[in-house]
Amino acid sequence: MPVGTAFHERTFSLCESLNYREWSGYYAVSSYEPHHEHEYNAIRNATALIDISPLFKYRLTGPDATKLVDRVITRDLRKVSVGQVVYTPWCDENGKVIDDGTVSRLEENTYRWTAADPSLRWFKQNASGLKVDIEDVSETVSALALQGPTSGRLLKNLVSDADIANLKYFRVTKATMAGVSVEISRTGYTGDLGYEIWVSSDKALKVWDELMTAGRAFDIHPTGMLALDVARVEAGLLLIEVDFNSSKKALIDEQKYSPFEMGLGRLVHLDKNRFIGQAALRAEHKRGHAREIVGLEIDWPAVERLYENVGLPPAVSAVASRVAVPVFKDGAQVGKATSSTWSPTLKKMIALATIDRQNTRVGTKLQFEITVEAVRHRVPATVVKTPFFNPRRKTATPVV
Repeated sequence: MPVGTAFHERTFSLCESLNYREWSGYYAVSSYEPHHEHEYNAIRNATALIDISPLFKYRLTGPDATKLVDRVITRDLRKVSVGQVVYTPWCDENGKVIDDGTVSRLEENTYRWTAADPSLRWFKQNASGLKVDIEDVSETVSALALQGPTSGRLLKNLVSDADIANLKYFRVTKATMAGVSVEISRTGYTGDLGYEIWVSSDKALKVWDELMTAGRAFDIHPTGMLALDVARVEAGLLLIEVDFNSSKKALIDEQKYSPFEMGLGRLVHLDKNRFIGQAALRAEHKRGHAREIVGLEIDWPAVERLYENVGLPPAVSAVASRVAVPVFKDGAQVGKATSSTWSPTLKKMIALATIDRQNTRVGTKLQFEITVEAVRHRVPATVVKTPFFNPRRKTATPVV
C-alpha cells in the first residue's frame, strides 16, 4: 500500500479531486482540481510546485566516488565540474539502458544521483574494490520541482544567501529557505524555466509553506502528474516503462533500448575511460542503430475530418496518452507512438514514437493510427525535431 511523502500533509488538504496514483510506493497527486488545466497553465505561464520526492536518490562519497560514477554512466565525468548537474543514461554490459537520471556533483567526491528505478544494488555491484560509500537517501531527502516563467523571481525573493539570478542551467547551489538548509538545482522535467529543491525530509514542510505563502504573488499552483505529463511530452522528455524500458525489466530484446535508439547519442562519450556497455555501444555506433525515438506532429485537420464524417465534434483527451499505437508508411508498420498529447501551448497534436531509422529524418511523412467510434483510421503525421516546445527562458538568465 502506498504511503505519503514528507509533503503529504499539505498536498492531501489541497487535493480537491482526490485523484491520486502510486509512484514508487508513494501517493502522488494526479490532479489537484477535477481538471488539470490550471496546473498546466501554471507550468507554462506562472509557477507550478510539484512534489517529486518519490524519485530514488543516492548520495555517493569517498575518494573513489568519482571513479564509480564515471565507470557507470555514459558521459565523461572529467568534463563535469563541482556545482554541475548532468542528465545521463547508464547501461548494462550489452549497451542497453538500465535507467536515466541526473547526477549532481556537489563536491569533488560527493554526488547526488537520482533514478526512476531502484539502483542501489547495481551501483554497489560496480563499486567492488573501490573506496566509496553509497547511501540510499530516498526517504531522508525530499524534493520539490518549482517550474514556470515566474519561478526564478519567486526564488530570488526567498533566497538571500545564493545567487539565484545567475544560477545557470543544470547547475546546483546551496541555500537557506525558511531557516532550512537546502540545495537548489536549475533542473526539471517540464522543458521550461525551473528549479528543483532538495531538502531534509524532517524539515520539508517548512520549505513547502514558505514557497506557497510567498508564491501567491507569483500565481503559484500545486501541480500533479497529469499536467506534468503533458509538459514533458511537449519538452520531448522520455518516460521509463512508457517510451523505453529498463533492460532489467524488459521481457524480450525488442523492449530494450540503447542510448542511440533513445536519441541520446550525444550523451555517449565513447572516447572516455572504460564504462559499462562501452564495447557494445562502440560496435553499435559503427554499424548503426535500427530504430530511434523521434517526435511526430499529427495532422489535426485530418483528425477533425474523421469526426465530422460521423457527425461528431472533434475530440481529444486533455490527458496525455501512454497507450502505444502503430505508425505506418506506405501501408507498412514502421514503428509505434508511445506518448501522445494535445499541446495546449502549441495547439497541435504531438507524439513521441519509436520509428525504423530509415524513416526518422525530419520532414518524413508517416501515418498515425487513431480510433474514432471504435473504428481505426490512419491520419498523416510528420517527423519533427524535438523538443516540440523549447522556450528561450529555459536556459537563459531568468528575469528577476
